[in-house]
Amino acid sequence: MNICVIGTGYVGLITGACFAEFGVNVVCIDKDEKKISQLKKGIVPFYEPGAEELLQRNLKANRIIFTTNVADAVKNSLVIFIAVGTPPRGDGSADMSYVEEVAKEIGKHSDGYKVVVTKSTVPVGTGERIKQIISKNLKSKVKFDVVSNPEFLREGSAVEDFMRPNRVVIGAENKQAIAILKDLYRPLYLIETPFVITNVKTAELIKYASNAFLAVKISYINEIANLCEALGVDVQVVAKAMGLDQRIGPKFLHAGPGYGGSCFPKDTNALAKISRGNNILLNLVEAAIKTNRNQKQRMVDKIMAGTKGVRGKTIAILGLSFKPNTNDIRESPAMEIAQDYLSFKLGAKIRAYDPEAMQDARKVMPKAIYCKDAYDAVKGADALVIATEWNQFRNLDLARLKKLMKGKFFFDLRNIYDPKKAREAGFEYYSTGRV
Repeated sequence: MNICVIGTGYVGLITGACFAEFGVNVVCIDKDEKKISQLKKGIVPFYEPGAEELLQRNLKANRIIFTTNVADAVKNSLVIFIAVGTPPRGDGSADMSYVEEVAKEIGKHSDGYKVVVTKSTVPVGTGERIKQIISKNLKSKVKFDVVSNPEFLREGSAVEDFMRPNRVVIGAENKQAIAILKDLYRPLYLIETPFVITNVKTAELIKYASNAFLAVKISYINEIANLCEALGVDVQVVAKAMGLDQRIGPKFLHAGPGYGGSCFPKDTNALAKISRGNNILLNLVEAAIKTNRNQKQRMVDKIMAGTKGVRGKTIAILGLSFKPNTNDIRESPAMEIAQDYLSFKLGAKIRAYDPEAMQDARKVMPKAIYCKDAYDAVKGADALVIATEWNQFRNLDLARLKKLMKGKFFFDLRNIYDPKKAREAGFEYYSTGRV
């Protein structure tokens, strides 16, 4: 089967490379000629464990190619995946201009039956909108189907998530389109992956509902953490006991500075916007958005209270990406705390280190000093802030840190250190939801 993936961002590239690994002939398309040139050489433009090896293997096997030529790719493909960005607008709604532009191109170049699949996270009703745009731009009467096949890729484990998903959602109105998508995903039947077959609108909502639920869960444990601090209770023990209840589960019950990244902030705001537009108020989702915003401010307040003010002081920030195993700094709590609050608003000097995100961070936080490792970052610092829980930060030499630092303040926003040991090492230690 020949397929094409339009958009070579995070979702598009992982989708294309993984389908190629399944033995499918894949053409990936992007308007960015520089990016296409790099991808042809096997260079992945973002950090994702396993992605570059996967890409290079399938380039060598000639199962995946990259081009800027939309016309030929559409004509030669049975299945066309739309994987372009849907960035948030100022009002929280999703910007659909890229999706609509792609739909026009598909219409212009379709010369036979096509299955058009949205991988991008899109508002409910987008499938119908795509159908209208394609129909309007067709040069001859050809049949096509529009399918919703939302992605559930976690940054840092996207390849594994695609190869071993906990479900595949296919939203379609036509049995032929469903059969084609099932055939495309046939390798997953061997590992008994559950398939959810539904209509297009339901599939579109499933992605938003899933991400919003996880965002609510994160915000909930962060509020419990704040209560734990007031009561002198350990949130990690509370979360562990909660997670042992199979109805709740342990995942996403880790207190910290809030959620970030390319999905949760965008999707919760978009879902809230969609619901308001339909005269439904999603109180829990709205509360999660507010709690997440407040949680970052609370972390800053904690740092300010502990240090008695940061103006003119040097703060070492360990971790800039929104989570470990990615270089993604979009909506990163670490970046917002470091740049928007500590540096810009409060006048602190920032020394920072992140294993993968510093190149991107430099573009938006140019005044920070970027360091070669964690120990370099803390040299002469008045305070240390662990903002992202990279594995290499979990077992640092506390005595060495203390000796290199000017001050004694240690803010462990991700709860990865034992408070007792940190205090025994001479630090004035603060965490999230623990005493």
